[in-house]
Amino acid sequence: MTTLSFPKDFIWGVAASAYQIEGAWNEDGRGVSIWDTFSHLPGKVANSENGDVAADHYHRWKEDAALMSQLGVKAYRFSTAWPRILPEGKGRVNQKGLDFYDRLVDELLRRGIEPYVCLFHWDLPQPLQDQGGWPNRETSVHFAEYARVTAERLGDRVKTWFTHNEPWVAAFVGHLFGEHAPGKKDLGAAVKAMHHLLLSHGLATDAIRAAAKGPVKIGITLNLNPVHPATDSKKDLEAAQRVDLFTNRIVLDPLLKGTTPLQDSALTKILTARLIQDGDLQKIRQLDLLGINYYSRSVMKHSNSLPVVNAEQVQPDGNEYSGMWEIYPEGMVETLKMVWDYQPACELMVTENGIPVPDGVDLDGRVRDERRIRYLQSHIAQVHRAIEDGIPIKGYFHWSLLDNFEWALGYGQRFGLVYVDWKTQKRIIKDSGHWFAKVIQENGTIEA
Repeated sequence: MTTLSFPKDFIWGVAASAYQIEGAWNEDGRGVSIWDTFSHLPGKVANSENGDVAADHYHRWKEDAALMSQLGVKAYRFSTAWPRILPEGKGRVNQKGLDFYDRLVDELLRRGIEPYVCLFHWDLPQPLQDQGGWPNRETSVHFAEYARVTAERLGDRVKTWFTHNEPWVAAFVGHLFGEHAPGKKDLGAAVKAMHHLLLSHGLATDAIRAAAKGPVKIGITLNLNPVHPATDSKKDLEAAQRVDLFTNRIVLDPLLKGTTPLQDSALTKILTARLIQDGDLQKIRQLDLLGINYYSRSVMKHSNSLPVVNAEQVQPDGNEYSGMWEIYPEGMVETLKMVWDYQPACELMVTENGIPVPDGVDLDGRVRDERRIRYLQSHIAQVHRAIEDGIPIKGYFHWSLLDNFEWALGYGQRFGLVYVDWKTQKRIIKDSGHWFAKVIQENGTIEA
């Protein structure tokens, strides 16, 4: 065994999102989200699956909080469902929705688990989508209203807030590639959505500060990854640079520098001519905490197959692959260094990291997911390496607590430390969960 000796105040946590685990999609006054609409359309989700029930967390939240307590986690990052709190996205408040999160926060605190609330994990209320969705600037204003309502209710106990989870995915996977809700394939809409998501972060930050009952930290979580060229050729190097700008810098620059590469690209410059208004970039650049979600790297070659960036992802030999991507632990420290190079004034955390494994229950009732343990060992070691290199990472949150609805992939990919039987909703802590609990207990002891 090797002791990595993480800082004494290092935060070990787990994460989840509302649509992926809550279920109860039409109960207690909850409105319809774009993911309710999208997942019920034929051919949009694997095996025609949806989040109607998911892990039934809405009814099993006490059991799930007890599981977190059993694992010894110090913090839980979860999203609130916008349509559960504001069924039309604005105006009328659903008190039963707020009551649910109120009870959850109290239970977490009773068990010594710090709640980290994320306001948006992709489940936009359908009525706002009908009015234009994120490409409509007004949606940013409505988001700030939602932030205010939620913070007024929970802000006396919740000290750490995230406005958005992975706004890049909401903007581009949802509006350019069409693989996520709302299923659009429109570059102009994607660019507008990207800016308005970031703008809404700034507006919501102001709203939370005004509504909270005491000091709070407010941040955002971003999906980031290093981008490597497939070869040393000039075309591949330039392709990698374009992809890096399109996936990483497009969100990092506004948040950490107050600038945007959208205004530098010949293509997007036209699209943003009247989009970015005076004061927008200053409003966006408000950040106490940056959450970094890391899963893998991108290896790119020059190609005309991918719009905007003229690049294509390749799968290099030599590394193991999960069901979704290349396993590349070194990319964790590369990503953290990329952010640190901005000299951010905010705190940094790893807010998502995990691997999909086709877990199953053995005859003795045990879930032996050695592959996930190996993955966690290697990636947590990279977080420690970053700390040793002088990057002050404040915490690590595993994705996810429970097996969940994995968006367009349905239930075929299991990310949880806790196994969920989709027929019975029975929970079983996997071997990786017991392993992670030991790491938390000993603050960083892992097998070399």
